[in-house]
Amino acid sequence: MYIFVLIAAAIALWAWKTGRLRGSDSGDWAAIAAVVLGFKWFSSGQGILALVCFAGVAAWAAYRSQQFRRAMMPVAEARELLGVGEDADQDAIRAAHRRLIARVHPDAGGSAELARRVNAAREILLSEVRNQVPDRGE
Repeated sequence: MYIFVLIAAAIALWAWKTGRLRGSDSGDWAAIAAVVLGFKWFSSGQGILALVCFAGVAAWAAYRSQQFRRAMMPVAEARELLGVGEDADQDAIRAAHRRLIARVHPDAGGSAELARRVNAAREILLSEVRNQVPDRGE
């Protein structure tokens, strides 16, 4: 049991050091507590309860990852960088990314930082499009 607590503590320390964990966000601390509780339940043979804890933590991590990416670059900046409008769909975003990355990729003489920003812009805009609720014309 103690090894699981040590692993959870190491992960929490890594998340805090990399900026993925903010001490003021109670959801982060709840996720850490859920991991520890999940490990405890798993080690005591209560696998279903452990899976529920781990699924909750995975959902929280996905949500935080999306928040983290958006904090790195606002959606408006991502649109400007790729040169797409607000009505761009996934295909338009991917096509704009393909054209731009061909010019800024380090293998083509560009910089690694700019390629990283172009890739981040693509991910931000694609997640934005996926999260939009389609208008059903009602």
